[in-house]
Amino acid sequence: MPQSHVDLADPTFLDFPYVRSLADVVDALPPGPVAVVHVGVGAATLARYVAVTRPGSRQRAVEVDARLAELVRGPLGLSKVPGCRLVVGDGRAVVEALPADSADLVVVDAFAGARVPAHLTTVEFFRAVAAVLRPGGVVLVNTADGRPLDFARAAVATLAAVWPDVAVLAEPGVLRGRRFGNLVLAASAAPLPIAELARRATRADAPARVVAGDDLVRFASGARPATDATAVASPAPPARAFR
Repeated sequence: MPQSHVDLADPTFLDFPYVRSLADVVDALPPGPVAVVHVGVGAATLARYVAVTRPGSRQRAVEVDARLAELVRGPLGLSKVPGCRLVVGDGRAVVEALPADSADLVVVDAFAGARVPAHLTTVEFFRAVAAVLRPGGVVLVNTADGRPLDFARAAVATLAAVWPDVAVLAEPGVLRGRRFGNLVLAASAAPLPIAELARRATRADAPARVVAGDDLVRFASGARPATDATAVASPAPPARAFR
């Protein structure tokens, strides 16, 4: 599966639309350095972006795949990115061991093959994330789904069971169920900058839609939060979904 794109000469170049949505949320946060925990590393595209756009940030990147971690740390040069520490381990276990109120942003972008592992989708996991976040901190979740978007709706319900403010950013075709694709979810105990996110999402080359408020309530209507007892991995994409 196409997993990551990184430009080693220009960390601000973001090729994948969902990564641009993640970065839009980062850019809408109050200015200055941030403390970030990344659950799932890929090629550390977002971590590199944060290091360049918010100098002085402290980042912990957690990757369960030791071989991938070694590739990213060595040939892809993450060891040279200031303020970024790469840890090999299970993302949930690392989050549950972190100090309370120690992060401004937690990014959950972890896939096993093409599917989000079930144990990273539950109310219990996100309560652990909430404990790590400082007041006003934000969690970002990258997931993938297709029609009828049942997994994405349950993901919204799960985050809404932990945080009062939730939003979804995705390409319009994905939100309408016309094709399988990525959806970025954001949640916080403080109001999210919805108007600013909507403005940033109106880019010409890869526009996204921001769903929040009453529209998001309707989107997730009838969905039940995922728990450790009920969670399943995200659906497998159809053949050539990301080709």
